[in-house]
Amino acid sequence: MADTKQTKTIGEHLVASELARRGWAPALTRDGLERTDILAVHTGEDRRMVEVQVKTARTHSWSQTNWPLGEKSQKPSAHEREYFVMVAVPRDLELASRLFVLPRAHVAAAAWIAHMDWLTEEGVPEGKRNAPVSSSRVYLPTFESYENRWDLLFSDEGDAPVLLPARYHGLAEGDRVGLPPEHRWLDGKLPAW
Repeated sequence: MADTKQTKTIGEHLVASELARRGWAPALTRDGLERTDILAVHTGEDRRMVEVQVKTARTHSWSQTNWPLGEKSQKPSAHEREYFVMVAVPRDLELASRLFVLPRAHVAAAAWIAHMDWLTEEGVPEGKRNAPVSSSRVYLPTFESYENRWDLLFSDEGDAPVLLPARYHGLAEGDRVGLPPEHRWLDGKLPAW
């Protein structure tokens, strides 16, 4: 059984280290601030500040790495500078961890789309799948294009390029899957990707 607190600590410290290495001054919130594990201010002239939520998964296999992203992860952003960093920590100590940087709206869309696509997949007998959206899990390949995209921290959420798999765009537009309630892209502003 994995120690979830240790896994959480590993991820938060990895992210804080990477932020510091890239010119940010990170401060761990120590579970005191909902939806935010790290507050960071860029040390450049603009002094940009961001909120970062870290999700960490320990894994034996990259293709099987996934993060539980329930209802809280699918809620709308409070402002334009909320981000997630998804951390994949290999159990093999010889391998480096992998980090994926995404605006909150991208994570919310991915979590909803992945779950609703699974839940309503054609050809699956009715009643066979009935897990609620709070049980959503997103696998690493969904986030691959966001790997080490620390540059996205300099983009407000509405300006950040969407790097989700291309098929997710069609699923987001369709009635079978769609987007989570109150998502910023529901008002007809579905970006291209």
